[in-house]
Amino acid sequence: MKTYSTKASEIERQWHVIDASGKILGKLATEAAKLLMGKHKPTFSRHLDTGDFVVIINAAKVRFTGKKSEQKLYHSHSGYPGGLKTITLERMMATNPSRVIEHAVKGMLPHNRLGAQMLKKLRVYAGEEHPHLAQTGASSKGVES
Repeated sequence: MKTYSTKASEIERQWHVIDASGKILGKLATEAAKLLMGKHKPTFSRHLDTGDFVVIINAAKVRFTGKKSEQKLYHSHSGYPGGLKTITLERMMATNPSRVIEHAVKGMLPHNRLGAQMLKKLRVYAGEEHPHLAQTGASSKGVES
């Protein structure tokens, strides 16, 4: 018996559309991260990007548990003294709801070049419309996952 090793030329990618309306942020992010890494495939390899493309629609309708919308904070620093900027989840959802989901999924991927490569296959849209209908092979109403 020989151990099978996945080769980069053998990787087949699919497109998945996930509707975020009414789903909790953490559960949605883990589902998307699993698809991006390719952990749902029998050919999963930790050192290769075997994952699929993921399109998340209705990002503005995602749910949160507890008081996260008022208490959860996102920090960014410019590198200069006094350059810390802090924004609440509630304000981030009002300005750019797709960034909230991208941030949550990014934290669940590997923190190296391979994780950055996986993150490029994620597309997040605040509304229901997306320009990937040809790749997904589904109408805008019928979504999978």
